[in-house]
Parts: sequence; C-alpha cells; structure tokens
Amino acid sequence: MNIGLLAPELFQLLIILALFVASITSGRDKGDPGWLPGAAVAGIFVAAASVGARGILFYDAYQVDGLSQFFKVAISIGYAITVLNALNQHTLEKEKRTDYFMLLSMSAWGLMLLSSCVELITLYLALELASYSLYALVPLRGTDKRAAEAGVKYILFGAMVTAIALYGLSYVMASQHTTYLTALAAKSWSFAAAPMAVVGLTLFLGGFFYKLALFPFHFWAPDVYQGASNETASYVATVPKLGAVVVLVRLATVLTPGMEITNILALLGALSMTFGNLVALVQTDLKRLLGYSSVAHAGYVMLGLVSGTAAGLTAAVFYSLVYLLMNLTCFWVVCRIADKGENVTLEGLNGLYKRAPALALVLAVAAFALVGLPPTAGFTGKLFLLTSVWEHGYNWLVIVAVLNTAISIYYYLNLVRHAYTKDAENEAALPVSSFNATVAGALAVMVLLLGILPGPIYALAKAAGQSLLP
Repeated sequence: MNIGLLAPELFQLLIILALFVASITSGRDKGDPGWLPGAAVAGIFVAAASVGARGILFYDAYQVDGLSQFFKVAISIGYAITVLNALNQHTLEKEKRTDYFMLLSMSAWGLMLLSSCVELITLYLALELASYSLYALVPLRGTDKRAAEAGVKYILFGAMVTAIALYGLSYVMASQHTTYLTALAAKSWSFAAAPMAVVGLTLFLGGFFYKLALFPFHFWAPDVYQGASNETASYVATVPKLGAVVVLVRLATVLTPGMEITNILALLGALSMTFGNLVALVQTDLKRLLGYSSVAHAGYVMLGLVSGTAAGLTAAVFYSLVYLLMNLTCFWVVCRIADKGENVTLEGLNGLYKRAPALALVLAVAAFALVGLPPTAGFTGKLFLLTSVWEHGYNWLVIVAVLNTAISIYYYLNLVRHAYTKDAENEAALPVSSFNATVAGALAVMVLLLGILPGPIYALAKAAGQSLLP
C-alpha cells in the first residue's frame, strides 16, 4: 500500500473534510470559505505532480496509471475554475454556500475515484458518489421554480438510468463470471458467442451515456442546464463528462471495429451529433443551446472510442480536456453577463462588444473552438478524432461528423453575430472586475494554445492511450 499514489484523492478529501467542519461550526452566517480558491488551485499542482505515478491498489480494483492521472489533473482544473466561477453566485443563499462547495468538492472527489476504478462494481459505486452530490446541487437556485423542476428531473432520470446500469452489470457478472476489466478484455464480446454479455455491457454503458448526455440518454441535459443556476450548470455540463469519458475509454479496450457493441456506439454517436446540432439551431436560451451542443459533442467523442486503436483513445482523451476548457470558457462569459443570476438569451448578447469588449472577444474564441475552427483547440481535437477513425471501418461516421460540424457553424457563430453586429437596448457598460477579465483571458489563451501547440498535452494523452492498447 503506497499512500503516495493517492495524493490527488487525499488532497480533495481534505478539502471536503475542512468544508464539512466549516459547515457544522460556522452557524447560519457562514459565507464563502476564503481559503477554498487557493486550495482548489493547489489541487491542480498536486494532481500534476502525480502524473507519473503508477500502481495497483485495493485488490486490483483501483489502478493508478497515465490515463487516471491525466483525468485527475483535468478534473482538478475543472473543479478549480468552477469554484472561482461560483464565488459570486447571486442566487445562492449565504447560509448554504459552504454546503454548496462541500457537495461540489464531493462530486469532484467521486470523479477522481472513478478515473482509477478498473472493476465494474467499484466503477458503479464511484459513479453514484459523484452523482448524488449533484442531485442536491441542482435545485439550489434561490426560489426559482425551474431549479426545483430541474432537480426532480435529474434525480428521477438518474435513478432510472442507474437501475438500467445495475441491471446490465448483473448480466455481465452472470455471463462472464468476472467484473475486472483486465479479465473482461480477454472474454468474447460477440453477440453470437455471448449474447447476455453484449446486452449487459450495453445496459451498463447506459449509466455513463447518461452522464455524457449521449443520445438517447440526453433528454435531461437542456432542462437541467436551463433550470440550474449558471454556475452549477457550468459544472454539470463539463466536469462529470470527464468521468464518463475515462470509463468509456477503459471499457473500449474490450471492443474492436465491427463488433455489435462497437456498431451501437457508432450509431449512437451519429444520432447524437445530428440530433444535438439540429435542435440547437432553434434555441434562444444560451444554456439550452449549450445543452444540445453537449449532446452533439458526446457524439464526437464516440469517434475515438469506436476506432479500436490507441490513436483513437488518445484523441478521445485529448478532446475531453478540450471540451472541458471550451465550455468552461463559454459558461464563464455567461455567468459574467448574468450579473443577477438570470438566464441569458441570444438577445442578451446584443452589443456585448461595446458593453464588455473583453468578454465579447473571449466568447468569440470559445465559439470558434466549439465549431472547430483553426487555430483553436476545437479544430485540433476534432482533427485528431477524425483521422483516428478513418480507414478503420467507420468512414461513414467521419462523413457524418464533418457534415454536423458544418451545421454547427450557424448557431455557434450566431453567438458572435449577436455580440458584434447587434445593438443592445441598453448599452451601459457591464461591470467586469479585473480578476474576472483575467480569468476569462487565461481560459481563452489556453483554448488557443491547445490548438497552436497541442504537442505536450497530446503526448500525455498518447501515453495514457497507449497504456491501454498496443
């Protein structure tokens, strides 16, 4: 037992314990814990310092490797940005703020655990740990009835999908007689040889499709994003998806192109891209638009998972980090525009280049990245995905992805059109502090750097992908 292998998880657990103590000792007047932003940023460095750690713990159910450590760094980055974003949350009562951050921290901790789980029952428990915290976070939006509705939908749909995943797990255990991924990789996964196993794994994957908002498990995302507070939506829309991707990447090692499950993933990816982009065309609420956008991006991730190669898994890993940064950048701007916590519409972007030039520029960078235009990270990430799956039996899926990228140009660049070409009814300047402008600028720079100089981060993602497949 090498306790040093668990440094990121233990550091996150210390944050949770500190917030728990603050929650029960501060009384009704507790506000934002002033030390939390520094601790959240420190967590990034702790996770980064453990990137080279390797080991297997807890009776081979918990594996520390390149893939897990890459995602722990990504989760730490997303958690830190979310904490900074939520410090000025106008729709959250003062006495609930410490509890809010404790639940947020617990969800991130569950996702870190999920990154290292290599056994199905452990995966399921870590998924539930990461999910239950969010069930309590989503309704926290003052007296807004939409938040209550979003919370109920998230809980009910989540419970339903969890039951489906658990049912699928029982099928896998009954047919393959093991729950360890290394042992499952050596089993047959063709429908002719193991029909119960194929059905069971497909059902089990449903729980992670739900987190990823992949069609047809997407139905919760637009409503929950719209009903939750802007700051909560920024977390739900980004960081939990990392946990879903890391599990799907690990499970993809048992698949090869042409298998029944692989074909199902490819079909769901094509449907998710097409449905998400088409429905996003008619959205006017920015959070609903980003909700359907996330449905489309879940389909793009499937490109890397169905390729059956280390390059495909590398592309999926890299794109998950790109997706995190692109969407957090966009949500940061949304939260700054909604100075009272209200939902922002397309009309609310009118004249942004006059009211807040820095935010307008950052929004443009995020929109270009979400489309996949050079020189942003979105372009580089999609290029890696498309090239990884070409000539591996799914060329039709590449064509579908390219056509969907063309469709998405309209609604993403529509954000820029409203910000730069439409006049606002009230052109008073938006109050943007130097801190908020600096963080927004840093996020935009990261999105650009990952597009211009992807080499170092891609090398880490490549090491993670090659550790799973030869």
